[in-house]
Amino acid sequence: MRSLLLCFVFLFPTSALAEPQSWEGLKYFAPPKAPAEGAVMEDWPRFLGPADAPMSAETAVLREFTEAGPPKVWECRKGEGYASPAIVDSRLYLFHREKSQERLDCLDAVTGKRHWSHGYEVDYRDDFGYSAGPRSGPVISAKRVVTFGVTSWLKCFDTESGRVLWSHDCQAKFGVQKYFFGSGASPLIHSGLVIVNLGGSEDRCVCAFDLETGALKWTANHEWGQSYASPVMAKINGKDRVLVFAGGKSQPSTGGLLSIDPADGRIEDAYFWRAKRYPSVNAQTPVLCGPNKVFISQAYVDRDSECNGGVLLEAGADGKFKALWKAPEFGCHWNTPIFHDGHLYAFSGEKERSCQLICVDAATGKEKWSEQFTRNVAIDGQDVPVGLFRGSLLKVGDRFLALGEWGTLAWLELTPSGAKRLSDFQPFVAQESWTMPALSHGLLYVSRIQEDKLNGAPPALICYDLRAPSAK
Repeated sequence: MRSLLLCFVFLFPTSALAEPQSWEGLKYFAPPKAPAEGAVMEDWPRFLGPADAPMSAETAVLREFTEAGPPKVWECRKGEGYASPAIVDSRLYLFHREKSQERLDCLDAVTGKRHWSHGYEVDYRDDFGYSAGPRSGPVISAKRVVTFGVTSWLKCFDTESGRVLWSHDCQAKFGVQKYFFGSGASPLIHSGLVIVNLGGSEDRCVCAFDLETGALKWTANHEWGQSYASPVMAKINGKDRVLVFAGGKSQPSTGGLLSIDPADGRIEDAYFWRAKRYPSVNAQTPVLCGPNKVFISQAYVDRDSECNGGVLLEAGADGKFKALWKAPEFGCHWNTPIFHDGHLYAFSGEKERSCQLICVDAATGKEKWSEQFTRNVAIDGQDVPVGLFRGSLLKVGDRFLALGEWGTLAWLELTPSGAKRLSDFQPFVAQESWTMPALSHGLLYVSRIQEDKLNGAPPALICYDLRAPSAK
C-alpha cells in the first residue's frame, strides 16, 4: 500500500493537485466581467502572441480608455527583468529576477494566485546599468514551458507541476558569452524542437533541442553570434524556414538575417545587416511582409555603413535574399513593426526623445508620416513630458494599442494617411516600461519595470479588465 501511495505521489505531484494560493506579493481588486457571448479569445503562448507578430484576433475588447483607465483585476510584485508574460490554459507564466534568483512563477491568469514557483541562482550584473533580470519571455507548447535566462540557462518545465524536465547551462556547456546585455532572445518551439539563437563557441550560432528530452538535435554553424531578436517561422518558396536576425558582441560588428531549414539546421542564406558601431545590437524580430518577403531593421546609425535603418528582403527561387529597398531612417530599436494593408507601422529611433511612430509604404520604403505623442505629467512639482517614445505596439481589430516607455497606454487609429490618438491614460510613470503587453481572454497584462514616480509603488505586473459587454 505504501509503495502504491509513493507511486501515486510521484506520478501526480502534490503541487499539481493543489489549488492556486494567494501570496504575499499579490493584490486582488475585483473579478473581471464575464466574456461577451461569441467573443473571440486567444491564449498568448509567446511574447508576440500566437502569430509571432504583435497582432491580436480578440474581439469584445474595450475600445476607449477613460482618464482613470480600465478596471484593475489584480497586480503582483515583479522582480527585475523585461520578459513579457505568456498565458495558456488560464495559467500565466512570469519570468523575472528576485534578489539573486531568476524565477518562473505560474499564476492563475484571472486571480493572480500562484500554482507554483521555481527559482535558481544567477550571477549577472548589467554593464550598462540596466535591469539585471531576464530579457526573453517564456514559451509554451505541449504542456511544456521553456525559459532562456539572462545568463543563458535554458530550462524546460512541466506546466502543471513546475517540475524541471531538463536544463542546460549554455554559458558553461556551449561557451555562450555575456554579450552587451546578457542573453535576451526568446526561443522558438516548432515541430517538437526548441530553437535558440545561442551564439556559443565554435560558431554555434543557432541550436535546436528536443522539447521532450533536451537533447541537442542540430547546430547551425555561423560566425554571427546571439542577438536580441527572437526567431520566427516563415514559408520561403513554400518551405518551412526559421528566420533568425543574428549578431552578437563582435569587433568588427557582424550579423544579419539567417534562413535555416528547421529539419536539419542547414543555412539556406545569410544576408548581412548590422551597424558598424561596436556597441550595437540587432533586436527587432523579423517581420513577414507577404510571400517570400521579410523586413529587418536596426537603430544604430553609422555614417559609413550601408546597413543603417531597415531593409525589405525578398527570397528568390533559390532561397537567396536580395534587397527590394533600404530605408536608412527606419531604425527599430527593439519593437516589432506591424505589417498591415501594405504598410509598416513602428517606433523608429535609437534614443528616447528622438523616437517617432512612423508609417512606411512596404512597396517602396517611403515614409508616409511620423508622429510623436506626448503628454505632461507633474512629477515633484514639475511638468515632465512623457510619451510613447520607444514603446510597444499591438494591433487589436482595426485599432492599435500602444504602451509607451514611461507607462502611457493609448488607443490609436493608424492609417497610411495619418495617426490619431483616440484615447489614453497614465496608469503609472515608470521608465523602461517597454515590455510588450500580453492580451489574452480579454485581459491585458502590463509590466511596470521601475518604481512608479507618482507614488513610489514598486515594479509590478498589472492585470486590467478589457472585456467589453458585446462581441461586436
